[in-house]
Amino acid sequence: MKKKTHLRIARSLLALGLVAFGAVAQAGGNDLPGKGIKVQPLKSSLAEEAFQTLLVSRALEKLGYTVEPMKDLEPATEHLAIANGDATFMANHWSLLHADFYKNSGGDAKLSRTGVYSDGAVQGYLIDRKTAEQYNITNIAQLKDPAIAKLFDADGDGKADLTGCNPGWGCELAIENHLTAYQLRDTVTHKQGSYAALMADTIARFKQDKPVLYYTWTPYWVSAVLRPGADVVWLQVPFSSSQGGENVDTQLPNGKNYGFEANREQIVANKAFVEKNPAAGKLFEVMKLPIGDINAQNLRMSQGANTQQDVERHTDGWIRVHQALFDGWVAEARAAAR
Repeated sequence: MKKKTHLRIARSLLALGLVAFGAVAQAGGNDLPGKGIKVQPLKSSLAEEAFQTLLVSRALEKLGYTVEPMKDLEPATEHLAIANGDATFMANHWSLLHADFYKNSGGDAKLSRTGVYSDGAVQGYLIDRKTAEQYNITNIAQLKDPAIAKLFDADGDGKADLTGCNPGWGCELAIENHLTAYQLRDTVTHKQGSYAALMADTIARFKQDKPVLYYTWTPYWVSAVLRPGADVVWLQVPFSSSQGGENVDTQLPNGKNYGFEANREQIVANKAFVEKNPAAGKLFEVMKLPIGDINAQNLRMSQGANTQQDVERHTDGWIRVHQALFDGWVAEARAAAR
């Protein structure tokens, strides 16, 4: 009788052990919900987008995903590649600037964008503070005056040279629209090419105490070198005008109107991937990165720390300083997988 009782107890303990082992195995699987799944990140040709992208990749790796090296494509093609399943995500989608790229690539039917990765981005036109104060220039429409425009002539043709936006980025369409809407075609030239090279020339002119006129955005390192309010000033626009022809009010909450709506950066991913990978989907939703942190990292790149190893070191350093926040994102993602 005792033997039968002991046998039953042994079997019960064995069963409990197997159940416990199964629970541990299941927990281990939930800890690495991305195990065996490859992920392909994308960024544009802007080297300064690597930091934000790599931070997402690091978090995905903690979930067990195998993250391939990021590839460079221009924004319109990035959206298409992700929508078609040729890539997994991009961390530098601007919800307003890239709205047409998102819609033309299939929109919500093929793409996923939830949460806000970085908020409060501002973009617009700036000139050096010295010239602004000397000639009382506060609005870009004042460049309709040939005498004012000529102040910013860098190539000797009598027209203002505006350091503008690369073709394919999206911002160049807004600038082209503004040149027409504010009647600046006869007095302003939109300089396009390699933005980084053009801005290097612009900064060199500024250091030579010459007037400068350029477009830029935040987060980006330019505003850490040419500091708005100290070295340069934002120009307002006479009225709101968008490249799509919609009635869009670009006035900011502070009452200023720089011609562009305040933007926000989001992570855009392939919708089918997100549906099959709730952990990754939750991660894309909850990650948040302050614009000031992006500016600071971008400035380090502009000062020479711009190799792949440098960006990896910056990213890993940011994670160490914000370890609890980073671990919290990963924990939320793991919970979604369960």
